[in-house]
Amino acid sequence: MPDGLTYAIITPARNEGQYIELTIKSMIVQTRPPLKWVIVSDGSTDGTDAIVRMYMKDYSWIELLRMPVRQERHFAGKAQAFNAGYNRIKDLPVEIVGNLDADVSFEPDHFEFLIGKMGEAPQLGIAGAPFREGGFQYDYRFTNIENVWGGCQLFRCECFEAIGGYMLLKGGCIDHVAVLSARLHGWQTRTFTEKSCIHHRIMGTALQGSLKAKFKLGVKDHFVGNHPLWEIFRTIYQMKHRPYVVGGLALGLGYAWSLVRRREISLSPRLVAFVQREQMHRLRKFFASKSQVAVK
Repeated sequence: MPDGLTYAIITPARNEGQYIELTIKSMIVQTRPPLKWVIVSDGSTDGTDAIVRMYMKDYSWIELLRMPVRQERHFAGKAQAFNAGYNRIKDLPVEIVGNLDADVSFEPDHFEFLIGKMGEAPQLGIAGAPFREGGFQYDYRFTNIENVWGGCQLFRCECFEAIGGYMLLKGGCIDHVAVLSARLHGWQTRTFTEKSCIHHRIMGTALQGSLKAKFKLGVKDHFVGNHPLWEIFRTIYQMKHRPYVVGGLALGLGYAWSLVRRREISLSPRLVAFVQREQMHRLRKFFASKSQVAVK
């Protein structure tokens, strides 16, 4: 391992036989490989395990950890799988631990670049890069660069321990909540747009169509305590992207449905207040910049 921060990667994988080889092929050519990569097969019943074992023969730093089959599918299962992998690496001499999905690919210098950025900034607790799905990628002129996509998140180990790891949230958003918790605890979080990942499975379509996925995203927005005013502008923004108009409406409807039904917000009141303060600050900053442009 070259001089600098050392890292380990954990990949929860549940029936990822269609895509996991793309992820493995990206990892084995990294210019800065991890000290250990634990792939946690979360009860996979397809060819996932066989594909991983095939590469383990030539790469001793790849490890397969098999979890029992779960009858119920929920997002807390991903956190449980990650935690099982974390227990396998927590005593290794690493400063960085990463969560990597099993359906992404990236350039050979992806991790060397991100690890380098974390080495330059001791207060940087979570780092990552944007993702692309087909022709879609977030425009980070209009998206918070402090939010880090959950498909590839690198944590400074001190930060991960400080926030208590991933919360076991059945409703999802475990990666987003981790980023929010890190900032609440005084850590910096950052997406570096110089790099990107290709996400091969469109998010939210593992079990459902795109409009249903948008509706459920709105439900999740309420679940993590988004401010209603923020959600209005988020709905409008989403209308400008595929599926045009109806996608944004589905998202707004999901949030409104949860709000009217007074569904549970699973985060602590302290974290919800922090989230909403951030959102209102960003809205004020956005409109202040617009008014300055109008004056000019």
